[in-house]
Amino acid sequence: MQWHIIMESLPLYVDGIRTTLVLLFISLASSFVLSVPLAVARVSPNRWLSKPVWFYTYVLRGTPLLVQLFILYHGLAQFEAVRESVLWVAFKNAWFCAWLAFTLNSTAYTTEIFAGALKATAIGEIEAARSYGLSGFKLYSRILLPGALRRALPQYSNEVVGLMHATAIASTVTLVDITRVARDVNANYLLVTESFGVAALIYFVLTFTLVGIFKLLERRFLRHLRPQSSATAT
Repeated sequence: MQWHIIMESLPLYVDGIRTTLVLLFISLASSFVLSVPLAVARVSPNRWLSKPVWFYTYVLRGTPLLVQLFILYHGLAQFEAVRESVLWVAFKNAWFCAWLAFTLNSTAYTTEIFAGALKATAIGEIEAARSYGLSGFKLYSRILLPGALRRALPQYSNEVVGLMHATAIASTVTLVDITRVARDVNANYLLVTESFGVAALIYFVLTFTLVGIFKLLERRFLRHLRPQSSATAT
């Protein structure tokens, strides 16, 4: 064990953590914004709205994220039309391709999570809202979406943790994240256990931090679903 080399490499790990967290949060933010309207379209009785969203989510969930990332970063570069278009400024950038791949993939999963929560809305809740004259946009914005987003918290937390772990493949398109730093330290000093052990510890801490944040959110927004006895006790 040569931990002094790991200590000297800590600034590199800090940079890797920053890259991982920035990529995670911008991907989560953009996928959340996209998935909410797509979830509404997914549960729409209008097949012209629901079927395209169904096709999108099944294609993206049916193919590995790594393959999607390779197609965006390496595959599109093979087409001369892409290289000569204004889009090449974006698609030759590893950050853009990683963000786009993570966003599209996470949007597919998050859309299905939110759509499932929307479908689970109690019919009595909808009838009560309609009895107050709510319909259309007001019905969704004031009743259906707030309730669905609260119910979706446990499933959405799994998606967030899964996406954080998936950021490890960003190093395959030259981004220097936590995994890439561990690979570089191992390549330079042949310290497999120490370099990847530190990376595993960092991912472990990040995972339980995210889980803890979502537990707090669930305790705050799903308080009404807790057993009455425990709620009274606290």
